[in-house]
Amino acid sequence: METASVLLHSRTVPFGFNLKGNPIVSCRHFSKRVQSKGLYPLQSLNPIQNPSSFSLTLSRSSPTLERKRTHLFSPAKCSFTGTSSSNSENPLLKPLKNLSFDSLKTSLSQLTPVKIVKWAGIASIAIAAAKWTVNLAFNPFFWMYFSWSWIFWPWFVAIALAFYGLYCFRKHSIGEASIIEQLAIVTSAFTWLTLVPPAYFNGYLQGWPFVFFFVYHYFFFFNVSVRKRLYGDYYARPHDPKWDVNPPKWYRLLFCVGVMVGHWLAAFEGPELHQIPGGRSNVGIWILIVATLLMQYNSTWYLAKYSEKIVVPTAVVQFGPYRWVRHPIYASTMLLFATYFVALRAPLSLLFVVAVCIMYYEQKAKLEEVLMVETFGEDYSEYASKVRYKFIPFVY
Repeated sequence: METASVLLHSRTVPFGFNLKGNPIVSCRHFSKRVQSKGLYPLQSLNPIQNPSSFSLTLSRSSPTLERKRTHLFSPAKCSFTGTSSSNSENPLLKPLKNLSFDSLKTSLSQLTPVKIVKWAGIASIAIAAAKWTVNLAFNPFFWMYFSWSWIFWPWFVAIALAFYGLYCFRKHSIGEASIIEQLAIVTSAFTWLTLVPPAYFNGYLQGWPFVFFFVYHYFFFFNVSVRKRLYGDYYARPHDPKWDVNPPKWYRLLFCVGVMVGHWLAAFEGPELHQIPGGRSNVGIWILIVATLLMQYNSTWYLAKYSEKIVVPTAVVQFGPYRWVRHPIYASTMLLFATYFVALRAPLSLLFVVAVCIMYYEQKAKLEEVLMVETFGEDYSEYASKVRYKFIPFVY
């Protein structure tokens, strides 16, 4: 009774088996069974009608072990067979089934010099790619760049962010990007402008690249903050599409590529960023940063005050930064890039990016000024004659 009581109250799922002298064993009613000579037959498994009648009997005359299932669920579904099917052949071995020395000799005799060169080239490329992949996988600087400020910048994060930024940009191009996705676009772009190039050429990050990573965010979201201040949200209002003035797509693409190349050239030109002195020598850079941010914000705010839905102007703006140059928003963008290159001590890259910006914004400013003259007529012509400089005061 003690044994029966233990089995009845055990947490183990109680399955029942009756083992007698049949050479077939099965866990359920399958047609396939395992042949075994030393085991006993399986009889029907019936649930115990009265749990108190559970018993375990052993006798010499009938060496039978009876254990009946008391659980509600059906037994485990399993079935085994000891016979192997002749049709179960490994498909990977089929090409080698008819392989012989004669067939190999025939194949080699049919090779031409062109085929030999082709396969040799494929093998060389495959070996080189495998070697490059293995070396890259075991190179610690591929996975992360170590910073003197104890900040790690993993490569795979930058690559993943770039792909996600491209995905968000595709949604933005069809007008379906959310605020988070728009933020992802600029974050991925600024990552590959300010963080990845110095990390690639130095093996670490510190100082100005981190500062300008956040300055770029702050700078390019001023127009969004103005929308929030005027309308209470961040979304652009529907407006007349004629005010969406842009040069051709290939011109915009060349501008983006030029700005990206300029930032990489700056990181290559001044690689030893840890040797840039701090303290008073960088006060001028901080002054330029503050001036850039103020110029961008004031230009956007004055333009919004004299515009409908921010985009459509209702008057010729002649206040604030517009007293000095006719296109202060574009001028502030060029000043931002110039400040970054000054911080990295990269004068050649500075000249390159300024030239790229002037070429692009010159075309865009021409289109905008034609539209302004059509809209405001003599008022804008008088303003243009009074404020002669487009981007750089007293220079251009």
